[in-house]
Amino acid sequence: MLTTRKLLLPICILSVCFLSCKQETVVTKIAFGSCGSQDDPQPVLIMAAEQKPAAFIFLGDNIYGDTDNMDTLRNKYTRWMAQPDFKKLDSSTTLFATWDDHDFGRNDAGKWYPYKKESKEIFMEFFKEPANSERRKHDGIYKTEYIQQGDKTIQVILLDVRTFRSDILLYDTAAKLPRDHYFYTPDYKPHVSADSTLLGEEQWKWLGEELKKPADLRLICSGSQFSIEYNGYEAWANFPHEQKRMLELIKSTKANGVLFLTGDVHYAEISRLEEPGLYPLYDVTASGITSTWDFATQNKNRIEGPVMDNHYGLLTIEWTKDPVIKMEIIDKFKNTRIEYTINKSQIQF
Repeated sequence: MLTTRKLLLPICILSVCFLSCKQETVVTKIAFGSCGSQDDPQPVLIMAAEQKPAAFIFLGDNIYGDTDNMDTLRNKYTRWMAQPDFKKLDSSTTLFATWDDHDFGRNDAGKWYPYKKESKEIFMEFFKEPANSERRKHDGIYKTEYIQQGDKTIQVILLDVRTFRSDILLYDTAAKLPRDHYFYTPDYKPHVSADSTLLGEEQWKWLGEELKKPADLRLICSGSQFSIEYNGYEAWANFPHEQKRMLELIKSTKANGVLFLTGDVHYAEISRLEEPGLYPLYDVTASGITSTWDFATQNKNRIEGPVMDNHYGLLTIEWTKDPVIKMEIIDKFKNTRIEYTINKSQIQF
C-alpha cells in the first residue's frame, strides 16, 4: 500500500498541474470580412458566428449602395440587416464596422462624394452608434474600439479611407509598363507628389494619439489593402507618401503589435511588408462574403493565398507568455484555406 501511495501522489500532482495550465491559457477569437451583397444569402456569417468570436469586424463594402439616393441606400441596409444570416451573427456577438466605397456611396469615391454626410448618418443609424459617441462629433467614421480579455487589451482602430481621400489618378495607358509586367490594364497610377491625402490631417492626428495608448495587440482596419505592392487598383500603394507616413508613425510612436485587417478586392490573402527599422507589417485581407473576382493581381508581398471562394477571416490569440496569433481564412465550405501563425514578439520593437 505504501508503494501504491507513493506512485499515486506524483500522478495526482501532475494531473492538477496539467489542468491548471490548461485553465490559464486564455483565448480570444475575432472574425472579420467584407464585400457582401445585401440581396444574396450570407452563410459565411453564420459560420463565423459558430466560432463564438469576441467580435466580428466588417471591413467595408458591407452593402453595395452605389447611389446618390439616400432612401435607396437606407433601403439596402434594411434588406441586408433583415437577412437571417446577418441577424444570427448580430445576436451572437459584438459588431464593429468601417466602410469602403460601395457603402460610402459610389464606386472608388473619395472626399468629393456629395452625400458623404448623409451616408455617414445612415451608417451610424444601422450600426447603432450611441448618440454621445465621439464618432458623431467629427467628419468621417474613424473610431477606436476595444476588446478586453481579462487583463489583455486589443485595440481595434477603424480607419476611414473614403471621407478625406483625394482623387486617385487614372492610369496612363500610353505609358504603361512592359506587357510582361501586367496581364491586365491597371485602372490607376500612384501619386508622385505629397499634396494628396488618404486619411486627411484630422484623422492622422487622431491616429497618432491612438497609437500611443497602451494595448497588447492593435488591429488597424482599412477598407483598402495596406501591405501589398502597387497593382494598378485601389490600395494604399496609390498614395505611397501616405503609406510611408503610416510606417513612420508606427516607428515614432513605438506602437507594438500592429496587424492590418483589410478588404475590397474580392479574394483573400496575407501580405507582409518589410520596412527598415520596423517589424514586419502583416495584412490579412478577407474580401468576399458574397463577392468573387476572376483573378488575383500581382503582389510580391503575398505570403499566403489567394483564396477566390467566399470566405471570412478569423484571428485566434492564445495569451501565453509570448502570445500566439493565428490568422485564418475559412471558406464557405468550412475549409481552412489559409492558416498562418506568428508570435507577438515578431511584431514588436
